[in-house]
Amino acid sequence: MNSSASPATFGRVEADGTVYVRTADGERSVGQVPDVTPEEALAFFTRRFENLQVEVQTLASRVEARTVSPDDARKALSHLREAVASANAVGDLDSLSATLDGLVPQIDQIAAERKEARKRANEQALAAKQTMVEEAERIAAGDDWRGGVDRFRKLLEEWKKLPRIDRSTDDALWHRFSSARTTYTRRRKAQFAEQAEIREASRVKKEKILAEAQELASSTDWGPTSGAFRDLMARWKAAGPAPRAVDEQLWNQFRAAQDQFFSARNAAQNEMNAEQTANLEAKEALLAEAEETILPVVDFAESKEAFRAFLTKYHQIGHVPRNAIRALDSRVRAIESAIRDAEEAEWRRTDPEARKRAEDTIAMFSEHISKLEAKLSKAEAAGDKKAIKDAQDSIAIYASWLEQAQETLNDFKR
Repeated sequence: MNSSASPATFGRVEADGTVYVRTADGERSVGQVPDVTPEEALAFFTRRFENLQVEVQTLASRVEARTVSPDDARKALSHLREAVASANAVGDLDSLSATLDGLVPQIDQIAAERKEARKRANEQALAAKQTMVEEAERIAAGDDWRGGVDRFRKLLEEWKKLPRIDRSTDDALWHRFSSARTTYTRRRKAQFAEQAEIREASRVKKEKILAEAQELASSTDWGPTSGAFRDLMARWKAAGPAPRAVDEQLWNQFRAAQDQFFSARNAAQNEMNAEQTANLEAKEALLAEAEETILPVVDFAESKEAFRAFLTKYHQIGHVPRNAIRALDSRVRAIESAIRDAEEAEWRRTDPEARKRAEDTIAMFSEHISKLEAKLSKAEAAGDKKAIKDAQDSIAIYASWLEQAQETLNDFKR
């Protein structure tokens, strides 16, 4: 567009006030302004040109800035071409036409770019929707009943933000997505319904367990009831969760029954522990006295009587802590064993049959030694050295045996 030449240079005025504009196609009349100077007549029509020029420049700027769609640009271009061609204005109309012609390839380029952009956007939208459909179908086949709801909500929001692609493909993908969401929702409802039934059954079980626990709460049969509470706890855990509205309430009541029993048991055990500790001290003192007076055993009969009296007092004292029982029993058995060993030794010492066997053994050894001494005398008289030595050796052996037998017999005489 030639902006250096004044618009007025493209027109002239006849004497009658008729104004003409010059273009590449020649000269044509654009109107008549009577009773004014030629300058005023030209100025009237150049202002029209300037207004038209502003419209052309505005369109060119919008096309350059790509702030107008190709369709709108083409409509404006067509309108301005007609306006320029039929304009009753004075100015460089050819320049305006050239400017408009120069916009055509720019508009075509914008259209091509936008078409390519739409193509890429459609491809991206297609890929995104396919990915979302595949994810939706995976969620529908899974069992993430909490996270799946949130994920479907986000997927739907993302879907709505994406542009539509070709209708058939878009409808097919949406059908898959919607079907997956419906399948998931149905399965989720069925799962929750099943869970509700299970939780209700759990509630019934836990109410029964609670009733049993409350019956046992005041029991003083500590051992069996402790075991019963352990069994109840195992059944409670196996029952599973009840409906949330009542599960915590049932648990608090069950725990209260437990606490009531075990608190009472602990108090009783503390009292019993104090009593057993006192019993332990008493038994240890009694044992120490028995060990001092009975051991070592001198007269087993007196020791036996003393031990019997000790046991009577010992068993009257009562229970002691479990961890002390073995040590106490070991000391009691030691006294009892010492008395029993002394009794057995005394019995062996006074056994008539054993005494008779010892006397017979001495008589036998004495008789045999007498015979050997007779043989020795004969051997000495005969001067038989070998016979003498054999007789002496035999006499020595039997004399040793006789001495041992005599010691055994002496034990019976003590």
